[in-house]
Amino acid sequence: MSHALQDQRPTRARKSAAPDSLTRGGLPRWAPAGIAVVSTALGSGIGLAFGLHSKVQWGLIAALLFVGITYTASSVVENRRQAKDRVATSVMWVCFVLAVVPLLSLMWTTISRGIKVLNGAFLTHSMNGVTSFEEGGGVYHALLGTLEQVALATVIAAPVGLLTAVYLVEYGRGSLAKAVTFFVDVMTGIPSIVAGLFILTTWNLLLGFGPSGFAGAMALSILMMPVVVRSTEEMLKLVPNELREAALALGVPKWRMILKVVLPTAIGGISTGLMLAVARIAGETAPIMLLVFGSQLINGNPFEGAQSSLPLYIWEQYRVGSEASYDRAWAAALVLIAFVMILNLVARGIARWKAPKTGR
Repeated sequence: MSHALQDQRPTRARKSAAPDSLTRGGLPRWAPAGIAVVSTALGSGIGLAFGLHSKVQWGLIAALLFVGITYTASSVVENRRQAKDRVATSVMWVCFVLAVVPLLSLMWTTISRGIKVLNGAFLTHSMNGVTSFEEGGGVYHALLGTLEQVALATVIAAPVGLLTAVYLVEYGRGSLAKAVTFFVDVMTGIPSIVAGLFILTTWNLLLGFGPSGFAGAMALSILMMPVVVRSTEEMLKLVPNELREAALALGVPKWRMILKVVLPTAIGGISTGLMLAVARIAGETAPIMLLVFGSQLINGNPFEGAQSSLPLYIWEQYRVGSEASYDRAWAAALVLIAFVMILNLVARGIARWKAPKTGR
């Protein structure tokens, strides 16, 4: 009996010592970074060896090598299951880098070229009395026009979009709600030039009004409304129904429940969607060209006379083709990016301030 137990002990020891396919040795923590460095070096070497002058091609070769080396190393050291998991992670990292690199390149180019003439004088002067080939001048008239036109478009589109989304989520039933949803989807894909032509036909030609910032703001509001409706609708759908039921169970009217419970709960997402809509219209040029016409003078009245805007100013300066106009165009582009970023920061601050407090 004792000999049988002694014979079984080595067998059990051998079984416990056998490597498990799910728990055997793994790659070190620095392996992804090391593989990335090796892949970058190999991609650059292959690009040089084959005479590929585009750095994009080098990057794509390095990305393919990164995924392939990761799978091979993980298969040898770990197992196929872990290798597939690492490949999926590697593909996500590659996609992330492919998305971030163009953005960083755009930001670097805009900052490096726009910072040349971006100063206090550039922000506080217009192009009045300055020819496009000369140095100097500023963007004040275009910045003022953009602020007024975007503000008017937001005042028009935000309430309409918000109330439409509330109707679709809280009240909309039947054919009318389906029709509203259909037309919102159609409006989402409307080109900006079509919105400009619509306002030009009705406001300018039919009613006889001249070019103004308000006409441009109406066209921008048409482009802004479907974005506000869709983003607000999705945020309202995320509000738990238990909150609605609890408020209604206490005898609160439905309109007050929406105003005091639903909207404050979704205010973070609503403000983010609103800023996305503002960013969507802040860079539009075609409606401004049709309805606002552009001006080198400072016009603080958006309801009368031609105005300018940052996108139109960038197009006008880049069209000239001189070195000074190129510098002004890049500086105006940097101002436009800063304008959108500031709006997003303000929206995040408002969302954090107005969001319901959790915990003690």
